[in-house]
Parts: sequence; C-alpha cells; structure tokens
Amino acid sequence: MKKYFAYLIVTFLVILSGCSNTGTTGEAKAGPKAEYVLRLGHLQTETHPYHKGALRFKELVEKESNGRIQIDIFPSSQLGNGRDQIEGAQIGSIHFHIGSVAPVTNFAPKFNVLNLPYLFESREHAFRVLDGEIGKEIASGLENKGLLNLGYMENGWRHFTNNKNPIKNSDDAARLKLRVQESPPYISFINALESTPVPIPFGELYTALEQKVVDGQENPLAQIYLNKLHEVQKYLTLSAHNYDAAIFITSKTTFDTLPPDLQKVIEESSKEAIQYQRELAKAEEKKLLEQLRTSDIEIEENPDLDSFRKAVEPVYKEFEESIGKDLIEEIKNLK
Repeated sequence: MKKYFAYLIVTFLVILSGCSNTGTTGEAKAGPKAEYVLRLGHLQTETHPYHKGALRFKELVEKESNGRIQIDIFPSSQLGNGRDQIEGAQIGSIHFHIGSVAPVTNFAPKFNVLNLPYLFESREHAFRVLDGEIGKEIASGLENKGLLNLGYMENGWRHFTNNKNPIKNSDDAARLKLRVQESPPYISFINALESTPVPIPFGELYTALEQKVVDGQENPLAQIYLNKLHEVQKYLTLSAHNYDAAIFITSKTTFDTLPPDLQKVIEESSKEAIQYQRELAKAEEKKLLEQLRTSDIEIEENPDLDSFRKAVEPVYKEFEESIGKDLIEEIKNLK
C-alpha cells in the first residue's frame, strides 16, 4: 500500500510537470523547440554537488541537442526516496536519477561490492575501477531491470558523526546506534564495529538525530554540512570508511525511444558532466571541512584507521561468495 501511494505521488508529479512548463527545479517552462521533456531527480539540496552536476548535464544536453531535449531537475527528494526514483526510472516516469549506490543493489546485486568498507585507497583508485571494464561489469545487471548506468558521479568519502563520544578507533564506535543505508554490507560493517545499525531514509535522518532515535550516522561531508546534520551532532570522525560513488542512471525505456543522435548527446553530455561534478565535489569537500572546523562539532581528524580495517575483515569474508572473491581482489589489485 505504501509503495502504491508513492507511485501515485510520482505519477501526479509527472502529470503536473507535463502539463506545465517545467524549469530547472520543477517550476515551469518548456522551450519552444523541445521534443522531449525529461525529468532528473536526486535526494540532495540545490547547493549539493549532485545538483551542480545535474545543472551541468542539463546545460550540455539542451545546448548539444539544439533545444530538442529539455531537462527538468527535481532536487531534495521531490520525486521520492532513492528506491522510489529508481523504480520510477524503470517505468519511465522519471528519466534520470543521481544517487547513492546502496538503493540500486536491490536491482543489481553486484553493486554491493562498492559498499564494502575500505575498498578503495584513493579517488584515483576508485576512478580506475569505476571508469573501466570493472565499472561496466558491476552495472551490467541494470539493463535487464530497465535501467542504464551513464557513469559514476561522486558522493564522496563517508565519515561518522555521533552524539555520545569521540570516535578515535574502532572500539570507540561500539554500542552506538548508527543510522545506515539499507544495504547489507553497510549493516554488516556497523555490526562488525559492535554497534547497532538502524536503516532510516535520508529524508528522515535530521529528525531522527534531533530526537535521538539514533546516536549517530555516516555520510560524506557534503551531506553532513549542507543538510545541517552537524547542528544536531557533537562529534565528527574522518574515518573515510567508504568512497561513495554516485550512480547516474537513465530509464532504458526512455533512452531507447530517442533517435541515435540524441542518444549520443545524452552519452557524451553525461561523461562531461561526470568529470565536472567530480572535480567540483573534490574542491567543495575541502571547503566544507574548513567550514565544519569553525562550527561547534568536535572533529577527530586522525583516527586509527588500521583498527577499523582490522575490525571489518569479517565483512569481506561474509560477502566473498555473494559478491565474488575474484571481483573483490581484482578491484583491490587495480591500483
């Protein structure tokens, strides 16, 4: 029933946007030449790198298509949570989605490998994996689900915040109630730290922290700062336990209806927008850390990462069979 109502809401928004001229954030205005008005949804604010990457994609597509395609952007979960938007892309009511990898694992389980803690040693390591044959292999299961992956934007390195105590090593994370994404590797990761994982939709996270439903959470700095999570948390630990790639998917149904020249516009524009967004996200991460340093949150900048890596070794053993030990080793060795 809940999923049915979510579907009705998305359908209503689609009808509403189709009946009006929709602008960059859902407000209005179809261009006179637009043959295709396509909707792009994400969960973050208009100040987040997701949105800026989406704006760059819109700019490129509308320019290179000579206005034949119009991209309307819906930020801040206007089209539902991550899973809602992915399901919308499956049926073609949403045409593009930028978001965290965790929800897409329900549609293509190989994506679970990207949720393993401390998988990547650096951004450059992640890019070599994501932009090569391994990245294509991970996303290969999407096509049978009516989805296509245009590439990987950046969500950033994920870090812990909490209200109980500073986290300087893995032992300090024990016995905390921590919000996690609804993803088996994330849940197992928190269990390995002897904490309690509590899956909560991102849109409900601020309230859950404010009302102390959970003690803490883990997210990139952009999510923490731009969604004001630092205002309801006392401690931040730069644990960098996961490089969180952001999927940039499109509806296969929609893509297949486009003529070849416009398909090429989508593909080439997405590549350029991805590179733009990654560079922007990296630069903004540095600025956000400086802003957090001037806030009231206490930051542990040099935690004992080796203690975390040792604590999460059982997570790899748990997922070796379902993800594939060979795939895990191939990623680790591609440095």
